[in-house]
Amino acid sequence: MPSLAVLSLQFSGKNLLRTIIFLLLLLASVGLGAFAGLLIVYKSDLPEVRQLEDYRPNVITELYADDGRTIGSFALERRVVITYEQIPPVLKDALLVTEDQNFERHWGVDVTGIGRAVFKGLSSGKRIQGTSTLTQQLSRLCFLNSEKSFKRKFQELLFSIQIERFYTKQQILTLYCNQVPLGHRNYGFEAAAQYYFSKSLKDLRLEEVAVLAAMPAVAHFASPVTNPERVKLRRNYVLDRMAKKGKLSIEQARVAKNLPLELKISTRHQALAPYFAEEIRKGLEQKYGSEAVNESGLRIYTTLNIEMQQAANDAIRSGLEDFDRRHGWRGVRGNILKLKETTLDSYRHEDWKRPKLPGAILTGLVLAVKPRAAQIKFGEYEATLSDSEIAWTRKKSLTDLFKIGDLALFRVLEVESTKKRLKVALYQRPEVQGALVALDSATGAVKAMVGGYDFDQSKFNRATQAFRQTGSSFKPFVFTLALDQGMNPNDTIEDSPVSFPSAQGQWSPQNYDRKFEGTITLRRAMAQSRNIPAVKLLDRFGVEKEIEYVKRFGVTSPNLAPYLPMALGSAEVTLLEMTSAYSVFPNDGVRLLPRLTQRVTDYSGTVKEENLVDVREVIPQSTARAMVDLLRSVVEVGTAQRAKSLQRPVAGKTGTTNNYTDAWFIGFTPSLTCGVWVGYDKKRSLGKGETGARAALPIWIEFMQRVLKGEPAEVFGELSLPEKLAREKVDTPDDASGDGETTPE
Repeated sequence: MPSLAVLSLQFSGKNLLRTIIFLLLLLASVGLGAFAGLLIVYKSDLPEVRQLEDYRPNVITELYADDGRTIGSFALERRVVITYEQIPPVLKDALLVTEDQNFERHWGVDVTGIGRAVFKGLSSGKRIQGTSTLTQQLSRLCFLNSEKSFKRKFQELLFSIQIERFYTKQQILTLYCNQVPLGHRNYGFEAAAQYYFSKSLKDLRLEEVAVLAAMPAVAHFASPVTNPERVKLRRNYVLDRMAKKGKLSIEQARVAKNLPLELKISTRHQALAPYFAEEIRKGLEQKYGSEAVNESGLRIYTTLNIEMQQAANDAIRSGLEDFDRRHGWRGVRGNILKLKETTLDSYRHEDWKRPKLPGAILTGLVLAVKPRAAQIKFGEYEATLSDSEIAWTRKKSLTDLFKIGDLALFRVLEVESTKKRLKVALYQRPEVQGALVALDSATGAVKAMVGGYDFDQSKFNRATQAFRQTGSSFKPFVFTLALDQGMNPNDTIEDSPVSFPSAQGQWSPQNYDRKFEGTITLRRAMAQSRNIPAVKLLDRFGVEKEIEYVKRFGVTSPNLAPYLPMALGSAEVTLLEMTSAYSVFPNDGVRLLPRLTQRVTDYSGTVKEENLVDVREVIPQSTARAMVDLLRSVVEVGTAQRAKSLQRPVAGKTGTTNNYTDAWFIGFTPSLTCGVWVGYDKKRSLGKGETGARAALPIWIEFMQRVLKGEPAEVFGELSLPEKLAREKVDTPDDASGDGETTPE
């Protein structure tokens, strides 16, 4: 029989076991209760998982040219939505082996992966990371945030499990591929492919796909543009993982890893026509609001013609650069050797981080200079500049131009990546500005618009926002009034001294050449841009009547003051209004309101607005054709004879204001009207002799040569028989190539 001590010990052991079990059950109950509480509290803040069915991420608003090609976009987030079938298999493989290798097996949370990451973190003493599945990343991207807290992480786990319950793996992967941020405001792999490589996702090579697959892990702190070496390391890691998991051969991975990180950053996003696109954006935001324009994926079908816009960009750029070079070299941008603790070897410029691409403007550092050649550094690249390339600077040799340590701007012409060599040209950013507008006279469709030399430097649109004095380009409206009141091109008027009373005393207008020609025809007065005949015509038919008349042409400027100097272009008008007004002449007296868009649809294709042609009758056909005849004389024997180089029927008018502050040329063929303006933003002289014929007309000619090349010559509308018989040949004086304009000071 057991002793009392043994019985007591057995009893105590049973009580201890019961106590432990009780405590364990109590702890489990508390844990379950706490978990249930957390579940109730945190789940109440979660979105309904079914919202994913209706979830629609912000989508790019696309702009299309007149032929349907994409020319730009508006977006807070650049995103091009793709389907599961459009995800290349190689991208799926790359993503899964690096971001979520158990994606096909887990139920939203990868317990095995978490355990492996925890063990790795504890054994290495480093922070635990890499535990999120693609589903968890998707839940965070769509509905949650990146806050580093227990609550957010717990909600992420719950929501990921819910997503896996209701959606297939294909749906989850597709959503992820459209939603993941990949740097530079690009979201989703299709948008990133187009941005970094100027290709569609389906056309990418293996090493390019690996770059994109590397981005989810590094996009928040590095990109192929700003930190190419860091991205290249991650790309190579992706390739190694794919080889290790049998998704490609070791040899394929080795070859791809040895390839350089070659980017071709897309220029499609407003780079072709930034001023045109911005004008559209402002108009649409007034109608539909910023959110609709930037996030809802509108489809905007514009009137822009890509080839004409490219020609306009090149014409303005080369024309303003030619003007700037005519006025000489303004000097280097500084010398680094004047800075403390800076040497030729240690100096680094921010420009040198940018891709070295033909056409890029980069700051170069002069390492060595001799009379005939200079060595220029661009980071790891170098270039040699010869003295033959600096003639425009008016310097005798490169030693007159540069000193060692100087910084200057250069345009990249060619790139030899393997040799780290560039071919460059000395560049100077023009201070002068210019604008160009081209429109289809018969429809009012704006085919090209340039609002300045560089949109990134200045977003002010000088084609639509700048009100500038028009000089003699305003005279055709005065002559039109005279013709409409019964005069004809061969009627005469006195080009002789005259004075008019004004608030400042007597005003005596002068001709550009300070000479008087006596009795001349209206045709000659227009061709030679004589000032006094224009003022006399306006005085004869009335300033108030002229203002009413000009408004019919669409000139709505508030600066149409009722004074005689209006005849010489003292009123300030925008280039778009002037160009549209001129389109009345080749269009037989009918004006079509200028328009930049044809129609706007929503993402599904439903039409939101359609801009139909708006027709306004302005002047009789006979008056319009007579004015075309007069303006053809300006080209044939007048101030715009350079335009005869086009060797086809064209007409137009030069314009220059007092002290050469503004230079204009507005001209047309039977179907296309184009206007050009050149000047400084802060009004100052362009320089003696910088008339409309010299500063603006060459830009117009370069543009028209490009867009008319290979096109058959068009013929203007026929004049009436009496007008044909009366048309006379105007003698050309020695100074006909000059621009005969003067506006009052």
